Amino acid sequence: MKNTSASSTAFSLTRYVSGLGIARSSLIKSAHTLERIGLAAVGASCGLYVGATLLRQKDGLFESGWIVLITMLYGALSFYVGIDLSGNLARRPKSSISEEWNGSEPAEIMSAAGTFGAAIAATLSVSILVLDQNLPDALIGFVAVCWAVGSSLQVAAGTMARSHEAPTNEQ
Repeated sequence: MKNTSASSTAFSLTRYVSGLGIARSSLIKSAHTLERIGLAAVGASCGLYVGATLLRQKDGLFESGWIVLITMLYGALSFYVGIDLSGNLARRPKSSISEEWNGSEPAEIMSAAGTFGAAIAATLSVSILVLDQNLPDALIGFVAVCWAVGSSLQVAAGTMARSHEAPTNEQ
């Protein structure tokens, strides 16, 4: 019964918004922008955990508090640019032959690999902080490399996807 009332409420909201005269495309663009800002917030929070883990190593390279700000900003940028590629890639026609690449696959693969690497780094960082572990510098270096490579792959994937123009459907 709760699902019925939730979907009924969603449909009522949709009818209310359409009654206000808001164009559907601007509503979708606004929702998409809000979603991307949410992804940036998630990236920044993951960067906060990674930066805090790096800051804990007192004898290492990352003794400055700036490392937390840098990892947060880079996380926000990478999640904002690199995770949500569907808007640009969804307009591309899919090939009928499964073995044929249409140009969007490298960006999607890079985005997935980057998201995985950044998520592994964030998960390791959270576990290190929550369990208050003192780990060798090599493991902390692994976390830093996972974060840097994963975030960089996301930025590269987002840049590739946005620079590649979607073909027009001429029939």
